[in-house]
Amino acid sequence: MTPVALVILDGWGFAPPGPGNAVALADTPVFDALQARYPHSMLKASGEAVGLPPGQMGNSEVGHLTIGAGRILFQDLMRVNRSIGNGSFFESEALVSAFARARERSGAVHLLGLVSYGGVHSQIDHLRALLTLAERAEMVDRTWIHAFTDGRDVSPHAAVSDLAELPADRVATVTGRYYAMDRDLRWERTARALGAILRGEGVHAGGATEAVQESYERGVTDEFVEPVVIDDRARLDPERDAAIFFNFRPDRARQLSERLIEAGTDLTTMTRYRADFPCPVVFEEQKVAKTLAEVLSRNGLRQLHVAETEKYAHVTYFLNGGEEQEWEGERRILVPSPRDVPSYDLKPEMSAREVAERFCAEVGDGYGFAIVNFANPDMVGHTGVIPAVVTAVETADRCLGEVVECVRAAGGVTLVTADHGNAEELLEADGVSPHTAHTSNPVPLIVTD
Repeated sequence: MTPVALVILDGWGFAPPGPGNAVALADTPVFDALQARYPHSMLKASGEAVGLPPGQMGNSEVGHLTIGAGRILFQDLMRVNRSIGNGSFFESEALVSAFARARERSGAVHLLGLVSYGGVHSQIDHLRALLTLAERAEMVDRTWIHAFTDGRDVSPHAAVSDLAELPADRVATVTGRYYAMDRDLRWERTARALGAILRGEGVHAGGATEAVQESYERGVTDEFVEPVVIDDRARLDPERDAAIFFNFRPDRARQLSERLIEAGTDLTTMTRYRADFPCPVVFEEQKVAKTLAEVLSRNGLRQLHVAETEKYAHVTYFLNGGEEQEWEGERRILVPSPRDVPSYDLKPEMSAREVAERFCAEVGDGYGFAIVNFANPDMVGHTGVIPAVVTAVETADRCLGEVVECVRAAGGVTLVTADHGNAEELLEADGVSPHTAHTSNPVPLIVTD
């Protein structure tokens, strides 16, 4: 059996050369040679091409889901937007009953999630809809917001203005997503976010925007805002209160949800974060039939899925259409992402070399299909540190060369693409401010045949 290999250069998009384009600034002899020699094209990876609203930037979840499905799927962002627009959101049994249970216990409702216009994990308009629901339930004075600040999918300084749009007297805590939305089992970060929400542990401040502004003055941007507790606001009492986690993307909501459930919290989640979570869910999973992995398995072909921790869910759960369990004949290899640095600009190579080594050690062992994800162009791209992103891109290029060679040695063909853009656009329009979000730029497709 000779393999067909799919290489995902995560966050590697196309844009005109410039001082903020790390892909163009980097030395990428492997990618350049492949593009010069083999058939190639560009693919749309954002907006309506991947089931998102027009102009909405792509992301890793949507990119892998679309690749695995082989067709455009109506994404969760669109599902929530549509339900708010037609009014069905306000009649959701999961949401209405959460407010009712809190009222019956003389408790409060706590709204947790990423307060951002990014549209990757959440959308601030969804929080506004929940506040409208609180009004209809006559529970505004017993509804509290635990705001997670973004800084990755939007500007690193967007939170101060985004928070200013919310009712100031309803914000109970403010925490950077670095703590509240870890997905790499750094439980010490999750514990700090949980401590603020449940016990009022953290930096104390008189208001949310004031706290974020003070963080800026210390050189701390939105993603890294340390847990802040707003004075004289309610804490989440698991015995009386209800909580609604309004992120629609599961991966970065799982750890905090797990700890909240362990604490006995009456938790409702916007989507199904994990199959074993005993939570009411507002939008159940869409079943995606006949994904790439399923079709390969049903036809008796073995398949290999390799990534480091930061993108492991993407080459397994998301690629497989939201299916947690591996298919028959599917082998998954997880390479740990670095845990000895607080942010990946300090180690831009991440675990790419180890990922390439593990992939090459296995790919010739009778697999019909193999996928490998190199995370660092995207993960380092989110830091906005251009020299580090250049190093990340160059590392991914070297690893791409290793993968193409080992697939060729196994008699196979390699497809090279990306899930969305990021590393090619690291400066805002002013040419100075860092751009840390994904982009709407096209991504490459190369076939080594």
